[in-house]
Amino acid sequence: MTDITPVSRKLAWSRVMTLAAAAFIFNTTEYIPVGLLSNIGDSFGMPSSQVGIMLTVYAWIVALTSLPMMLMTSSMNRRHLLIGIFTLFTASHVLSFFAWNFNVLLISRVGVALAHALFWSITASLVFNLAPPGRQARALSLLATATALASVLGLPLGRLIGQVFSWRSTFMAIGMGAFALLWLIVKMMPDFTSASTGSAKSLPALLRRPALVGIYALTVVAVTAHFTAFTYIESFTLKVGGFDESFATVLLFVLGSAGVIGSIIFSKYAEMWISGLITGALFTLSVCLLLLYPFAFSHLGMIVLSLLWGASFMIIGMGMQMKVLKLASDATDVAMAIASGIINIGIGAGALLGNRISSDMTISAVGYVGGALAGLAFIGAVLLFRKSGNNAVEAGTTITEL
Repeated sequence: MTDITPVSRKLAWSRVMTLAAAAFIFNTTEYIPVGLLSNIGDSFGMPSSQVGIMLTVYAWIVALTSLPMMLMTSSMNRRHLLIGIFTLFTASHVLSFFAWNFNVLLISRVGVALAHALFWSITASLVFNLAPPGRQARALSLLATATALASVLGLPLGRLIGQVFSWRSTFMAIGMGAFALLWLIVKMMPDFTSASTGSAKSLPALLRRPALVGIYALTVVAVTAHFTAFTYIESFTLKVGGFDESFATVLLFVLGSAGVIGSIIFSKYAEMWISGLITGALFTLSVCLLLLYPFAFSHLGMIVLSLLWGASFMIIGMGMQMKVLKLASDATDVAMAIASGIINIGIGAGALLGNRISSDMTISAVGYVGGALAGLAFIGAVLLFRKSGNNAVEAGTTITEL
């Protein structure tokens, strides 16, 4: 970063908290269709399995545009860029509220996805450089916590608003929150530019690193496994388990809360046991998904599975990204933009795979397919980490986008 004038600690933390709140909103809106698939489908006369394409379109747009947009905007004034991102984000949610058919809703989600891609390509470095001197690690931890809280609070709250009012009200509420953040950005963010670490010339060198490529491969398989089942967890709970709407909301809250538990476990043990944590979490994820149907008819069983499932996936996400940062310390911005794209390829692939399973087979099978994929990722992790023998991580790195 360049041209950042020293400011009071209060203002510096206010800027960091604004970006953390933005991270919360961005992650909430990415996943909110998971909790509203049935409501959206009913309003357009569509089955929830078809509505799930929203997540695929969104995720793949983010996957395809994250790296190009990061490279294209590396020299732009960050304040102006943030204003543009939030203007597009807010306007797209207003369009979602007024969407008169499903195609218009998809178009509005394209706008949100483009804003998302650019936001997550620049946010980690923004938070790091806007934090008070010597408090960068704490600032990054706040960013990670905000992303986790999107599942704990954002998704269940958005679903609740959608149940009480309508799914359109949920999108409008997110848009109004973004508008408030836009006002804070205009008021508080300084004019400055960024010198990104890495460039397009870094790509060939990064892709020649077998351990890094292996981490990317594990990430896409694990994320695909998770979202094959997670995308349709609401429909699964209602149609397979026969539970009511309120229990589906509770289950989403449990899954999100478990993510916070996973982040606590990770922060405590990752420095010494990063590879073991990732491997164990992949094994746990596989078991949880494979047991999803057998436990589908038990309140307690689903809650226990959701706790283990949510905690393990958070550990996997944080662990994979920390591995990337360690293996690409000379080109972190480029490597993280690739990682963001990889994660969203997995999200889109999982949503699409879950859609096909629900439509062509039965929604009760999403757990079995997701569990098999997670099992493959577990085997891959055992082989990769045994070969690399790299158990070290970069202390204090806690960036995550889940």
